[in-house]
Amino acid sequence: MASMRDIKRRKTGIQSTQQITKAMKLVSTVKLQRAKARAEQSKNYTMLMYDTIVSIVRKSGFIDHPLMKPNGCSKKAVILITSNRGLAGGYNSNIIKLVTGSGWSTDDTVIYAIGRKGREGVKRKGYEVVYENNGMIDEPVYADATELAGILLDAYVKGEIGEIYIAYTIFKNTVVHIPKLQKLLPLGKESTPTESVAGSEDEETIIPDAGEEAAKRALMTYEPDEDEALSAIIPKYVTSLIYGALIEAVASENGARMQAMDSATDNAEKMISGLELQYNRARQGAITQELTEIIGGAEALG
Repeated sequence: MASMRDIKRRKTGIQSTQQITKAMKLVSTVKLQRAKARAEQSKNYTMLMYDTIVSIVRKSGFIDHPLMKPNGCSKKAVILITSNRGLAGGYNSNIIKLVTGSGWSTDDTVIYAIGRKGREGVKRKGYEVVYENNGMIDEPVYADATELAGILLDAYVKGEIGEIYIAYTIFKNTVVHIPKLQKLLPLGKESTPTESVAGSEDEETIIPDAGEEAAKRALMTYEPDEDEALSAIIPKYVTSLIYGALIEAVASENGARMQAMDSATDNAEKMISGLELQYNRARQGAITQELTEIIGGAEALG
């Protein structure tokens, strides 16, 4: 059995760790409230942007535009959004596994890493990291998303990459965060708009009439011409999805860290209770031993 001094020293160390986890939980809670509001505000816009572009593609005929057709390159570019710090449970590892478990060859996949943990994780698996920006995830701004979108689209037009994906964590609520790998370009006619969650109380069932069905079948027309329109729309589409993913990733990271620190604090409390019980038993044993020695000594003198 460990001595009382060892038990007390270990208890003190766990109490110090518990104070740190409590502080980190409070910080993550405050950051989560701000990030959650931003994520909820941007989610609808991001989904609508994606649905609009997919609808345009489905209603268009053949479009000879460099951003709307395959360029023949087999390389896949993945925007990998993780955090710069750990202590967030499985937040980072889940995203990394989503990419490394995709079955894509490391030779045909290049990583655009946003966040230090993601870069470190895929490098250990042999993936090539061609772009890295650790500061972007700390405080996402639209200008950063615009810059990254420009780099990706330029590489796509030059034929350096053939497909663009984004791997991030969807913020559903404080305790539910869903890793997602989404294709950005090229968009084919098989793409389908984002589906809303069915079964909600406020959901309204709308039955389209014949006029609406005819409108869905009608081809998309562009003014003044498709090249000019798509050259303006597609960069905004890519930028919006990147920015929306950054916002949701920040909220998910802080939610995951808050949960992890809450669990760590509870576990520390349980360990402290167990050590207090061990300490009391050791103390009681020491007292009993001292009493036995005193009684034995008194009997020997008598």
